[in-house]
Amino acid sequence: MQKRTTRSAHYGPWLVGLGAALWGTESAWRIPLNELFDAKVIVFWEHVLILIMFLPVLIPRLSEIPKVHLRTWGYLVFSGFAGSAVGTIFFTLALKYGNPTVVNVILNIQPVISTVGAFLFFGDRLAHRFFFYAAIAIVAGIFVSVAHPTMIGVSFERAGLNVGSGYALICALFWGLSTVAGRGVMIGMSLRLASSMRIVIGLACMTLILLVYGKLHGAALWPMAAQTQPVRAIVLLFFLASISGALPLLIYFQGLHLTRASTAGYFEMMQTLAAVCITWGIFHATLHAHQVIAALVLIGAVAMVHHVQQQIEPGISAGRE
Repeated sequence: MQKRTTRSAHYGPWLVGLGAALWGTESAWRIPLNELFDAKVIVFWEHVLILIMFLPVLIPRLSEIPKVHLRTWGYLVFSGFAGSAVGTIFFTLALKYGNPTVVNVILNIQPVISTVGAFLFFGDRLAHRFFFYAAIAIVAGIFVSVAHPTMIGVSFERAGLNVGSGYALICALFWGLSTVAGRGVMIGMSLRLASSMRIVIGLACMTLILLVYGKLHGAALWPMAAQTQPVRAIVLLFFLASISGALPLLIYFQGLHLTRASTAGYFEMMQTLAAVCITWGIFHATLHAHQVIAALVLIGAVAMVHHVQQQIEPGISAGRE
């Protein structure tokens, strides 16, 4: 047993890093998919494919559903709506209308939001230095978002703040709150059932959203751009749902189950590294020198937020089956 625990401690964090890095590859598929589909349709097809892949995980757990309390379902519905559906729509829009590298860096503000959310909804303690590092992260996030920081005093528009950065901040808000709701889900539901049902609820939300926007029909679900390049559309959607969706979800949570939360937080930053390598290296979405410095400050500040919070609650484990 001791040998197994030691091995788990060694490879667990690397599974977290691998899963996070695979999540970071989604820009490689979402950016070209934006040329073929509406953002909401992309997220809809993503959920359809991931649910199909997750059926072997979901079906054996269906017997657990009657045992789940109503409060847990409430957390799950919010998590599926805010994180799986709406947050992902805003992320897709952010990649479409903003600098993809800036967008992926801005999303690092999410842990600050989820920490505040945990304080408000679950009564978690905040470290004395939390507000200091959180303030640094927010200021750094502003400087990452603008191409011409000397013009901030004139207007954010003149400074280069665009709608893509705004969408990224909204996405970070929804994903951060979804993380808080996910904690409530984990208290009353197994990890595998929660992960699967989150996709089911996300798909139900996306179906309703498409219905409201009048896009739940053939011409919108498979527009002319996709019809002229069907193989490209199918391959990109499959890679998005598998390489950047179902596969990292399984790898990440298996690693999280074997890793202390204080360690996992740093390995999760592999997501940003992978995303920036793709957006900068493949799509040539470069950053100005001040944005590179601000990005490093932002990532460092978020790492310190995680560090100081773990010091006051060292026994909390993020990975629960």
